[in-house]
Amino acid sequence: MSHRKKYFTYRSIDDLRRDIEAQGVVIGLEDALEAVRTPARIGSRSVGNRLGIHPMEGCDATRDGAPDELTFRRWRRFGEGGAKLLWGEATAVVPEGRANARQLVINARTQPLLGRLLEETRAAHRARCGSDDDLIVGLQLTHSGRWSYPRPILAAHLSAIDRRTFIDRSAGLRADESTPLLSDDDLLRLQDAYIAAARLAADAGFDFVDIKQCHTYLLGELLCARRRAGRFGGSFENRTRFVREVLDGIRAETGPRLILASRINAFDGVPYTADPDTGIGRPDAFTIPYEDGFGVDPADPLKEDLTEPVALARMLAAHGVDLLNVSLGSPYYNPHVGRPYERASEGSYETPEHPLAGVDRHFRITAALQEAVPDVAVVGTGYSWLQKYLVHAAEWNIRRGRVTIAAVGRGALAYPEFATDALTTGELQSKRVCLTVSFCTDLMRAKKNALGQFPTGCVPRDEVYADVYREVLKGEG
Repeated sequence: MSHRKKYFTYRSIDDLRRDIEAQGVVIGLEDALEAVRTPARIGSRSVGNRLGIHPMEGCDATRDGAPDELTFRRWRRFGEGGAKLLWGEATAVVPEGRANARQLVINARTQPLLGRLLEETRAAHRARCGSDDDLIVGLQLTHSGRWSYPRPILAAHLSAIDRRTFIDRSAGLRADESTPLLSDDDLLRLQDAYIAAARLAADAGFDFVDIKQCHTYLLGELLCARRRAGRFGGSFENRTRFVREVLDGIRAETGPRLILASRINAFDGVPYTADPDTGIGRPDAFTIPYEDGFGVDPADPLKEDLTEPVALARMLAAHGVDLLNVSLGSPYYNPHVGRPYERASEGSYETPEHPLAGVDRHFRITAALQEAVPDVAVVGTGYSWLQKYLVHAAEWNIRRGRVTIAAVGRGALAYPEFATDALTTGELQSKRVCLTVSFCTDLMRAKKNALGQFPTGCVPRDEVYADVYREVLKGEG
């Protein structure tokens, strides 16, 4: 029996303030928007305002990983939207490292189309905003590891996560200690793939590349590889060796023209399952000390321990990272941690906490990392659930130095022009904002069409994706 509670019932910013106080969380809301309008330094560059867009996939590339019609449409809309930091979506460095059949891939064949995607994005920004001199656009480089399509590729055994990893879904076969892992030589070859991909991105004109280390994809998994033998597992030094060597290799290949960035998980949490009676998420059983997550307290993995995330942030800065994006959780086993929501996606669980608790967790952890690396531009997550008031929370965090740039993900799919409206009118339109009702995730999980994947976007706010969702409801997805 599903138990669904409506949390976002606020009619004014003061209603939200009262609930924040009642929930005992630390979320501030400024009335006037001033700090979000100011430029910020990212390495040697200046970005024109403090609002950004996270790497949001559309699952709409061609079968061989090139941007397709809807990819161009989404990026142009982001370009027109007024945010000055556009964090381009997950793009696999090898075809077998894609998370779905229609994820972007970067190689010599797709690079010219990715370059055209970038130029159309910049042209859209110039047409709407007048200049793109202070627009910074990057590309997220990824390998999906255990979440790869069509088969999982593991770098480490994580008992709690292996139980969620299907080797053969149709046969119900899951990963276990007998599942083969990538060898050290395999990982060395993947380092070369990341460096080659970064060189292609730089040649295509991107301002930065993100070496993705979040959401239990391959590099996020390596951060947890405490029980892995060899040069990429065990100690913190070994678990961070892959990304250090990739960053150094990229800098050697591209010189200073490319900003180095990374999106990291600062708190993985533990897997959750829906309670069969209520539908509310509850944590799976876990053992103590807990060793299957990054940034978790081994004595109580429901809480964060930022010792290693802070060390990682400082290490990344020492190896040339000027732009750090902070994320939490995994969409595969605890989505409420990464993206506080109003409605769960199909097949998932209803939130086990008030979404404000999740927003507060994002803001608190991001502030701690910004304090640890004050010279790095830190990008914060967790804003979308606040709907029209997200920019007022962004203002509060930026004024206090808790974050450099506030970015939205789902919120930008629903409302690409959120930054323009915030900066010109001082507020967002209630009828445009993301409702955090997870239909975009439902579309990401819908696979049964001719291309092996339906495209994803905002169903309530964008008729293109409302039509796609109708196709899924007909039984085709």
